[in-house]
Amino acid sequence: MKIELRFFASVREAVGTASENVSLPPEVTTVGAVRAWLVARGGAWAEALAEGKSLRMAYNHVMTEADTPITEGCEVAFFPPVTGG
Repeated sequence: MKIELRFFASVREAVGTASENVSLPPEVTTVGAVRAWLVARGGAWAEALAEGKSLRMAYNHVMTEADTPITEGCEVAFFPPVTGG
């Protein structure tokens, strides 16, 4: 399955790219599995997207949880939580 990945703010800075098109293995079927697949790359990916790290995720521009299923051609985005005042 091919999808588009988007990275924002400190996540983008850590991994060195704002977006990437990837082909996923068949077992990667949820937003959380995409995150785990990226963490398995190691290095900056593992640090920026580590489990337990405060991170927001979106599926096709909608905030989502890790168990959200993904589909061919979708967009999955990762970014740190936003605070304001």
